[in-house]
Amino acid sequence: MAAAGSTTAADALAASRAESDRNLKQKQEEDLLLKGFLAEVSEVERDNEVVRILSCFKLNPFEHLNLSFDSSLDDVKRQYRKLSLLVHPDKCKHPQAKEAFGALAKAQQLLLDSQEREYLISQVNSAKEELRVKRKRQLKKDNASKIKSLVDEGKYEQQYEQSEEFLLLLKQKVRELLTDQEWRRRKMQMRISEEEGRLKKDEEETKEMWKRKREHEEQWEGTREERVSSWRDFMKAGKKGKKGEIRPPKLKTEDPNKSYVQRPVKRG
Repeated sequence: MAAAGSTTAADALAASRAESDRNLKQKQEEDLLLKGFLAEVSEVERDNEVVRILSCFKLNPFEHLNLSFDSSLDDVKRQYRKLSLLVHPDKCKHPQAKEAFGALAKAQQLLLDSQEREYLISQVNSAKEELRVKRKRQLKKDNASKIKSLVDEGKYEQQYEQSEEFLLLLKQKVRELLTDQEWRRRKMQMRISEEEGRLKKDEEETKEMWKRKREHEEQWEGTREERVSSWRDFMKAGKKGKKGEIRPPKLKTEDPNKSYVQRPVKRG
């Protein structure tokens, strides 16, 4: 009787252990599945961020870092650290992760540079001003006294400039202004390059002219002795004359001051 009870207790204990092992194994399998799922989700998130960064407007670093135009320098640094860890080539398997990482680094550099940041903010302010002028023209057509009073107090415009509609229009207008400025800069650079090329060409032509002149002078100087010798030989040959050479008689004129030959005049 006691032996039977002891056997039953042992079997129960073994069964309990087996159940515990099954539960533990099942939990481990579920943990692995969850870990794999989270890894997949994380990888998708990383890939999506790479795509977002590379699809941003290249002239606006605020877009690359997904920041508003009024973000502070500390906001820029924090956002860069967050996004750079997300798309770091060592952690992200996307083939363009390195390119996205470089775009983030460049965006941070531009926004931390005082001159570049001042230029960008000036374009943002210009865009805001243009949108405000356009907005006022539209509101002039509305005769509702309530809207007019709110506009006078500035409340309506303040609310509007915080809306998604205005922020989207601002983003588009900033793109337009930055594109226009970049195109002007490139045209100016092209003109400068053309002018530099023209000046360089003129300089090369001037150098070539002086080079040819020096070569001619050196060549002329080099044949000086030969020319002098030839002239001396010619003069010697002219004085001696050739043997058997018949020289014409010298013509005399009645008037020694005249170099031409005067015909003889018959005298009566």
